[in-house]
Parts: sequence; structure tokens; C-alpha cells
Amino acid sequence: MGKRIISQRRGRGTSTYRAHSFNYKGMVSHRIYDQIEQESVIFGKVLDIMHCPGHSAPLALIEYENKERVLTLACKGMNTKQIVQSGSKAEPLLGNTVPISSVEIGMEIFNIENSTGDGGKYVKAAGGSAKVVSKSDKKVKIKFASKKFKEVTNTCRVTVGVIASTGKTDKPFVKAGNRYYAMKARNKLWPKTSGVAMNSVDHPFGSGRGRHIGKSKVAPRNAPPGRKVGPIRARRLGKKK
Repeated sequence: MGKRIISQRRGRGTSTYRAHSFNYKGMVSHRIYDQIEQESVIFGKVLDIMHCPGHSAPLALIEYENKERVLTLACKGMNTKQIVQSGSKAEPLLGNTVPISSVEIGMEIFNIENSTGDGGKYVKAAGGSAKVVSKSDKKVKIKFASKKFKEVTNTCRVTVGVIASTGKTDKPFVKAGNRYYAMKARNKLWPKTSGVAMNSVDHPFGSGRGRHIGKSKVAPRNAPPGRKVGPIRARRLGKKK
């Protein structure tokens, strides 16, 4: 059958196809949803803004009054020694973590929770933000950059502002080596080689036929994993009687 195809090797999970997660700074999240978050406000200081190979945006290390340290996404305009707030009574200002019900319509937010206390699930990439569109008694409607809408509970927490590193996509990699290490850090497959460009031992679609498969793209029903590439075979053929 030839060599194992790349999808098989990646699935096995050897060191070649494994993310170097030991270099990651940690998990990004809001503060734990405790009584302080529900009823009052707590102040914190931005100790450091750091780079993490596992995230597209810079991360901010915040130390709160109770000596608790939280790693969160840095917003545009944030700096070290800045004082931020978190809690139900926090002001909806740049870098503060507040319930989405406290945010005015039209304001930009990020790191949005799907359910109260989950730490943030939406809008976490560099330069990302969403806008509050409308409010009701229990729900708040937000609009993403993709023009899609979503409603979340008004107690879900968000961070006010726009995620830092907005011009990240404008800067070219320049060298293939830079791109290689950036993709390697997150276990992304790069470069991607087309199956028809490979040799026949490397892929079922490869051969000396040029960039042409030369056979059906639909694999046999009982083909082994290394041969089963291309479209999924239909259950049956012809008109149903």
C-alpha cells in the first residue's frame, strides 16, 4: 500500500505532530464566578503583558486585591500598572470585566461568556470584538464581526474594548522559517501538499500521471484506512424503487 498518509501519522500523535504546549503561558479566563463577582467589585493591577505562542493576541497578567492572579487577553490601549475592575458593580470602561447587562448598546466587547461563569468562549482572537445590539429583561443580543447574531443571558461576563494586536494579519511572515515555527507552535499542518502532487507510495492519488488522479476519487467500501481518501461512498446507486 505504500507509506502511511499524513492524516494517519497526525492521528497517531507522535512528537512530530504534537503541539509544544509546555511553552504556553496558561489558560485565558475571567475571574472565578464568586460572591464578589455577583454582588460587588474587585480591583486589580496589570503586572505584565506577554507573548504566548498558543495565542494570537498578547496576554495580560492581572493581580487582584486578594492576591489572586488571572491570565486574560490584553485589550487595545492596555498598559502595565493599569488598574482594572471586575464584578457586577464594575464600571464599563476599557479593560474591565463586567456583566453584559452593564454594557451600553453599540459598545465593543470581547471574551464573551456563553453561560455565566464559564470564563469566556467567544471573540478571543487578535483584533477581534463584538457589539451589543439590543437588550431585553433577561437576554442581550450581540453582533459578531462575521455579521452573525447571538443572544446570551444578561449575567454573562465580558471584557470591554477591542483585543490587542489588531494589525497582526497585515504584517507578512517574510520568511518560510517564521511561518513554520508559528504553525508548529499550535500543531497546524503546514505546508499542505496536494495528494495529486505526491508519489504513489505517499498517497493513493499520487503517481507519475501529472496532476491527475487517474482513478475514481471515491474509495472502495472496504478499503483500509490508508486507501480511504476522497469523497465518502454513497450507500446505494440508482433510483429507489
